[in-house]
Amino acid sequence: MSENKVATTVYAESTPNPKVMKFVANRAIIQGDSVEFMNLDEAKNSPLAIKLFHFPFVKEVFIARNFVSLTKYEMMEWEDIVMELREFIREYLADGGVVVEEVLETVSPTETSTEASPELEEVKPEELGEIETRIVDILEEYVTPAVESDGGNIRFISYEEGKVSVLLQGACSGCPSSTVTLKQGIESILKKMLPTLVSEVVAING
Repeated sequence: MSENKVATTVYAESTPNPKVMKFVANRAIIQGDSVEFMNLDEAKNSPLAIKLFHFPFVKEVFIARNFVSLTKYEMMEWEDIVMELREFIREYLADGGVVVEEVLETVSPTETSTEASPELEEVKPEELGEIETRIVDILEEYVTPAVESDGGNIRFISYEEGKVSVLLQGACSGCPSSTVTLKQGIESILKKMLPTLVSEVVAING
C-alpha cells in the first residue's frame, strides 16, 4: 500500500466533551451513514476501529464522513496521546487502509444494542410518516451539521404523542453539555418549526 500513498492530512480538534477528541481528514473517509463502536467486539467490520481499539487508552470509536471521534479512558490525558493517534490515523488513511467494510452498510450501527433495548432500532426512511419525515428533515438541515462539527451525530429514533426520541453518538454521547444542547438547541428548533406537534425531545442514551 505504501507505494500508492494518498495525500492525506489529519488535524486534531477538541470537542465540547472533554473525553472525546475529533480527528479530521482533508477528504471523505467513508461513504454513507456514520458508525459508532462502543467496544472491540462491535468493530469487527471496521479494520480502522479494530486497530484503534488496540491502543489501551481508546474507549469508543465514532467514524463519520471525514472524521474520527475517539473517546478515551480517564487514565490518560489528551496532551500525552493526541499526536500519536493523529499520526497513526493519517498514516493509515494515506496507505489506503480500509476504514469500514461495505458489508456494514446493510447492518444497523445500533444492532448490538437492539436486543436489550428494541427502541434503539433505527427507523427506515420508507417507514416514516409525514410528521416523522418533517422531523428528520429538520434535524438533517439544522441540527446534524452543527452536531457533526462538534464530533458527533444525532439519529432520529421515534415520535409519539409529541415526544421525539433521538440517539446521540460520538462526542455528543455522554457529553456534559449534551443535555443543554438537547433542550436549548434541538428541542427549541423543533418546537419553533413544529409548534403544535413537538412538546419534548429526549435522548434515549443521555
